[in-house]
Amino acid sequence: MPPNSPLLLVNVGQLVTLRSSSVASGPRRGAELAEIDIIEDGAVLCVAGKIVAVGRTRDALRDRWVKVHRHRIREIDCRGKVVIPGLLDSHTHPVFAAPRIIDFEKRISGASYEEIAAAGGGIRSSIDGVRQSPKTLLVESCTRTFREMLQQGTTTIEAKSGYGLSVDAEIKSLEVIRTAARQFPGTIVSTLLGAHVVPPEYREDRAEYVRLVREEMIPAVAANRLAQFVDVFVERGAFDRAESESIFESAISHGLGVRAHFCQLSATRLDWLAPFRPASLDHMDHVDDQDLALLAQQDTVATFLPGADYFLGLSHYPSARKIIDSGVAVALATDFNPGTSPTTSMPFIMSLGCTQMKMSPAEALAASTINAAHALRLGDRKGSIEPGKDADLAVFDVRDYREIPYWFAANKCVAVVAAGLLVCNSGLEL
Repeated sequence: MPPNSPLLLVNVGQLVTLRSSSVASGPRRGAELAEIDIIEDGAVLCVAGKIVAVGRTRDALRDRWVKVHRHRIREIDCRGKVVIPGLLDSHTHPVFAAPRIIDFEKRISGASYEEIAAAGGGIRSSIDGVRQSPKTLLVESCTRTFREMLQQGTTTIEAKSGYGLSVDAEIKSLEVIRTAARQFPGTIVSTLLGAHVVPPEYREDRAEYVRLVREEMIPAVAANRLAQFVDVFVERGAFDRAESESIFESAISHGLGVRAHFCQLSATRLDWLAPFRPASLDHMDHVDDQDLALLAQQDTVATFLPGADYFLGLSHYPSARKIIDSGVAVALATDFNPGTSPTTSMPFIMSLGCTQMKMSPAEALAASTINAAHALRLGDRKGSIEPGKDADLAVFDVRDYREIPYWFAANKCVAVVAAGLLVCNSGLEL
């Protein structure tokens, strides 16, 4: 049977659709974040890359269209396993040449993030690797990362540049992402992070580097359609408000969306960001209470990255309960990168959300699917199992969806469907 045949998943123990009872079309917030809509003994029909029907197995098998076309439908018996929407990882840094083992060792001995950076480690230590490595090596590494994520149920990935920090090296990084994306059956969303830190050669002339990002990097990336978003690390030691505003203005003027690393190391007021309508503000470890009411009125998603807090050995995690209860829309992501969060596992991040941030399993799942989709401006296409949406699904060898974050550091994903195609299968009989 052709691999692009209609696909019918049946006998799903829990089909977790993430459909909402609300008519609102934006990201989930407050109590609605925990509404995940479970269908017992579920079935889902995928045709031409889209979900066309969702319901119970007995109803699917009686459906007239299914009966007529049964001979060309690829049927998958899920045997009581759990099916969820494909996970979305809305914040990753996959283009680098080598892990930062020295940073890892220094941190264990007590060095802080800032001390490691001052000693030549941190983000700046990855610059030479990206600038000097052949593109083929970087593509191989990036492709391998995407594949690891896919095997753990992630079908949509946001991928940033940010370790080249020159016009040529940032374009090179985005070209690496585009090449790797062609080998990935899911969806890749590219982001220019030229404003990650100021590279060493511009340390004494920050204004010139900001001009370079604004007037050369962003226009070149936009002209070649290499990215959908521009990100800025708004933080002490990175970029201040005035510098960030000027970069965001350039991004908007060139038709690119905006997102930001925000409040990771210190609190920063966010009222000035509102005119840029950022898709997401990521980290949010030190968000000011005064800003939560403002953020709750916007569709901007606060994306938690607890993998970084875990790997840095911090005791402080984002105040998820307070932020959720304030009405702010939240998401979860891995922050996959070589220095502070070298994990490709969204289920592990969900576990951290539950155990360290006191999110419920339902909230963690919604934050990793439908709200992560909104963090990428893809909420109309992805993040839930509903007719008309992209047929991105993940099958887990568990009996209850709450086991996905329960079995931490274990991969229970046994099959993945991306754009209606079965692209990974290690535990289903066809």
